[in-house]
Amino acid sequence: MAEFGSAAMSDGRSAVDVHAEIARLARVVHGPVNHDVTPAHVLDEVTRSAVEVLPPVEDAAITLVRKRHREGRAELESTAATGPIAQLFDTLQHELDDGPCFESIWQQRTVRIDDMAIETRWPKLAAAALERTPIRSTLSMQLYIEERELGALNLHAHSAHAFDEEIEDLATVLATHAAIALSTARRGQEFRSALASRDTIGQAKGMIMERFQVDAVRAFDILRQLSQESNTPVAEIAARLVHSERPTLAEATDLPTG
Repeated sequence: MAEFGSAAMSDGRSAVDVHAEIARLARVVHGPVNHDVTPAHVLDEVTRSAVEVLPPVEDAAITLVRKRHREGRAELESTAATGPIAQLFDTLQHELDDGPCFESIWQQRTVRIDDMAIETRWPKLAAAALERTPIRSTLSMQLYIEERELGALNLHAHSAHAFDEEIEDLATVLATHAAIALSTARRGQEFRSALASRDTIGQAKGMIMERFQVDAVRAFDILRQLSQESNTPVAEIAARLVHSERPTLAEATDLPTG
């Protein structure tokens, strides 16, 4: 790891100053519980701060692991791009199904392209980036927590050899805070969603109890049976019942009335 002192960086700031700014970001993303803070808000804050805090970074985006399939395949999604350049670079990687962010995600590592003009690992991507973007060097940092890959933080510069060990170390600190904040925000969102679903199911049970003169256990059994017959989650059936003006059980499941 690089030694940090008071030496000025390329833009005149010291590494200590940059650490202070990263600490400020950490307080923002790990601060007092705010139920309005979503994973999307956290990711936007991270990429925006990366451009502001890390001197060579001019564009940034995040690639997320959105869904895993049983056969091992995963769906990736590009998000929180700071502008069209970062978005285009991610689009090129997805079109080619290869690139530094993919390797960063699956290999649990930091991946750097020092000079796009002489890059040999991803020649098609490099050629497309040279032709269609001003990006000349990139740094991809894996976002992971508790051995679980979450995605990658992708940082871009418009000059070759923009990233050195010092910047890489600072970016690692930023990526670590980002992974923890993202995991925390996701858990909070899942918890709030679970609470909302529980309330909706409770309302739907009450409607069934009143309409069909059954008790709470029987009302939930009806919801569960409808869920199984229509292959629809219980929470979704409950929401349809609750939000319909004059709901029927058939409407809630799209089942035929006959």
